[in-house]
Amino acid sequence: MVENEYSRRNFLSRCGWLAAAGAAGGLTIASVRYLHPDNLYEPPKEYKIGTMADYPEGVNYVSEKRIFVVRGQNRVRVVSGVCTHLGCTVQWIEERNHWECPCHGSIFSNKGEATKGPARNPLPWYDVSITPEGALLVNENQIVPYAKTLSVNI
Repeated sequence: MVENEYSRRNFLSRCGWLAAAGAAGGLTIASVRYLHPDNLYEPPKEYKIGTMADYPEGVNYVSEKRIFVVRGQNRVRVVSGVCTHLGCTVQWIEERNHWECPCHGSIFSNKGEATKGPARNPLPWYDVSITPEGALLVNENQIVPYAKTLSVNI
């Protein structure tokens, strides 16, 4: 007696293998898509922060960017407000002329050098330039030495 090649058992077995192969393929595709996202949710590293007139002389904090704009007469510098130890936001202490981290007690000199605490690295100074419209343009991708300033004729 010859059995029918396409019995119910064979049909269901093939459907099961096809479903398993489809699930494995879908999982593989989803895993590859997960490793390469379409969108990056990082803020831009180059941005405008206003004009010189927006920042009086002294140390000014820009909270949305976590930076300090240090202005003295017609010179401008921009320093990161993020502690190099664990990423807390440092605070400028005018009376002591330095930055302090409220989380773990790190202290940074007015030049951004780590002088006390668990932080070992200095606060980075960012390149700042002026656009043709007169806006200050900060580039966090370019770390500059403390001595580099932007001079603007006012």
